[in-house]
This record gives sequence, C-alpha cells and structure tokens, in this order.
Amino acid sequence: MVSGDKLRESLTQYVPADSVETLVDWIRMYRISVRIKKSRASKYGDYRSPHAGKGHQITINYDLNPYAFLLTFTHEVAHLTCYIKFGNRVYPHGEEWKREFRYLLKGFVDRKIFPEDVQLAITRYLVDPAASSCTDVHLQKTLRKYNPVQDGWMHVEDIPENGTFELKNGKRFIKHSKLRKNFVCFEIDTQHKYFIPPLLEAKLLIT
Repeated sequence: MVSGDKLRESLTQYVPADSVETLVDWIRMYRISVRIKKSRASKYGDYRSPHAGKGHQITINYDLNPYAFLLTFTHEVAHLTCYIKFGNRVYPHGEEWKREFRYLLKGFVDRKIFPEDVQLAITRYLVDPAASSCTDVHLQKTLRKYNPVQDGWMHVEDIPENGTFELKNGKRFIKHSKLRKNFVCFEIDTQHKYFIPPLLEAKLLIT
C-alpha cells in the first residue's frame, strides 16, 4: 500500500486540495488500486470489483479538470460501497447506487468544495443521478468552464454532421446522427460504431 504522503502528493495534481484527505481515507480504507488512464471516448472512469486475486480497482481519465475528476472518482467509489453492501444483486446504477452516490457526494457539497455554479449544477443532478454525469448537459457545460483553454478544440455537438474529428486519445471519427443523448460516430481506422457524448472535446479535421 502506498504511503499516505505519496497518495496526498499524487492526488493533489488531480483534485481540489480540500478533498484530498477524504480520498486518501477511501483509498486506504478500501485498499483501492487507482490507475490514471488516457482519455476515453465512452467514459471518464470505471470500477472493477475484486477478482483473480486483485482488490477494488478504479480508473480515471487523466485529462479531467479537478472538479470533474472528484465527481467521477466519487461516482466510482459509490459503485465500490454498493458492491460491498449488495454484491451483484442490484442494478449498477439502480436506487442503491444512487443512495450511495448522494451520500458520498453530500460530504463535498456540504463543505463547499465545488465552486458555486458547479455546486448548484451538482445539487440539481443529484435529484436523479444518471449512469454517467456525461449525460447531464447542464452539469457538463458548467464543469467545462474549468477546463484549460485549448485552441482548436470544440464539443462533439458542434462538429457538423458527417464531419471528421479527432479526440484527445488520437482516435478519429466521422460524426453521424444523434441517438437519444449521444451521437453515433464511426471510428475511421476500424469502422467500429461508438456512441459519443455531445460535450466531449474534439478537434475538427479538414479533409
């Protein structure tokens, strides 16, 4: 297990300073293996329950701003605590998970860890939290105000239909129609179909 000081030093790079101690406590209490991953089009993080001799595992995308990183990490810890209490007997994002997520996130909200606009967006989102915060457009637009400004990048929703774009992980896609909340996109190299959130950052390619 990594020492508390090393954990604090690592986490300070990714989350608001006032939240670090809580995350250190979670990681040490539940013996979580945390891995920082490259940007993924379909998710910001994920949780894996213990298997094959490994303990709880959480992965988080490296390019999230501190408030999005904290929100995502809490989302995944809620999966962990839900697994501890209920195993695989409940739906992944059912009422049991929603209760866990609300409870864990409330500690940060009560301590006003988030800026006021993010705090208000989260409070509204917690009325009925979805499987991914990516699907809450108001919350994502509010969070994105705190992303570092990068020239040439825009949201997938702003890419024209049939336009070609690149994500931060280097994968290139052609954008098609919107299906419910996400856009149907086809990866150029593999022709695999993906459902990409409208607020994911992308760079329009001129072909």
